[in-house]
Amino acid sequence: MAVPSASPASRPSPAARSAPGDTPAPSPAPSPSSEGRVPSETVPRARSGRREASPAAASAARPGPATAPRRDPRPRVTELRLSAFARHRGAAFPVGQVTLFAGPSGSGKSTALAAYEALARLGGGAALAEVFPDPSALVPEGARPDTQRRRGFRIGCTAEGTEGPVRLDLAVQAEPELRIVGERLTAGGLVLLETALRDPSRPAVQAAWHTAGSAPVTRAPLPDDRLGTALLPLRVAGKTDGQRRVLAAAEQMVVALRSVFPCDPRPDGMRAPVRTGSGRLLRGCDNLADVLWRTRTECGRRHGLLVDAVRTGCAGPVVDLLAEPLGDGTVRALLDRGDGRRTELDRLGDGELRYLALALVLFTGPGVLAVDAPGEVPDAMRGLTVLADGFDRGLDPAQRAELLRTAVQMGERGHIRLVGAVSDASWAGAAAITVVHLDT
Repeated sequence: MAVPSASPASRPSPAARSAPGDTPAPSPAPSPSSEGRVPSETVPRARSGRREASPAAASAARPGPATAPRRDPRPRVTELRLSAFARHRGAAFPVGQVTLFAGPSGSGKSTALAAYEALARLGGGAALAEVFPDPSALVPEGARPDTQRRRGFRIGCTAEGTEGPVRLDLAVQAEPELRIVGERLTAGGLVLLETALRDPSRPAVQAAWHTAGSAPVTRAPLPDDRLGTALLPLRVAGKTDGQRRVLAAAEQMVVALRSVFPCDPRPDGMRAPVRTGSGRLLRGCDNLADVLWRTRTECGRRHGLLVDAVRTGCAGPVVDLLAEPLGDGTVRALLDRGDGRRTELDRLGDGELRYLALALVLFTGPGVLAVDAPGEVPDAMRGLTVLADGFDRGLDPAQRAELLRTAVQMGERGHIRLVGAVSDASWAGAAAITVVHLDT
């Protein structure tokens, strides 16, 4: 399925009314003006494909003549846009329940996941310098600076939920200093928030958000090192219908972004016993034994599903997956082989350990993984997106097929979404998988 790329267009005022239809507003583009923006370029778009569901599944999902389609209330990212980011230009990628970015080395798979993670961290309130420690490396190669030596990059996404599609576009100046120079939040063709860098000598952008009261917009400065959308709940009073619409759209975007868990299991760190702690799984899964010590007794059903998955992906018989406390305040994980035989994790291969860790991630949730989950949102109203770069690294065909089956199964329940990067996706045959093919 071809994916339309983002296209530059004129910038409507924040006070502009909704256009006919539901055409998203264009992403803010850095231009060589006093706002510190770099020019946009027209480039070939990336290819992507979506595997269609089977006729039987489509028929089962189709509503009857008198039934209106039911909108999923859980905020979720459904599109990632890399308008000008590293090697990507003018690219827009669909994001489904299970999404695989596939392509050879250098095609930009890891870059796409890095952009998703960056947006998630900004949505959680992180400062720009924390999210982009080397911003110059993200400026598209060959991008020319303007007369004031300024260059930058542009990323964005769309989040769907009860407010419908909400679109966020962000322009970042990387040189000569890192700062946000433009941000736009739109819904239904209406610009709800727009910021621009008016005075380069001040560490602030001029923001205007939709009010629809006695004044069509409210204007105020916002910091140039934070995502304005994440700050709106602190700045918007919510007294008018327009302000309430702004708050609802901002909340949908922030909730969709914050529940993200980047996961890259490191087998070398999983083999040794670890100290007991919070019981929340870290990005590298080094503390897997500590997490098992907690989760094994908290949810017997999910632990049983995990043991079934480990039995499929690990060599030899597996009766149970255990966590054993040691006398020095540490805990170690073992495979129970039955008949009193046990295998410590340090005897497993790298592929087995990566498989075990990824299976644990897919069978748990925000309460177990080290994520910045929005506590003010009920569990039933939020999901968890797992970002897995090198998803198939070190896995044999049976292991990767079982993990993908698990991801699809958990995704159908609505609480787990997977975005992974693989070198080749020809083995991914499930109908519910979105495959984005990238070329070098």
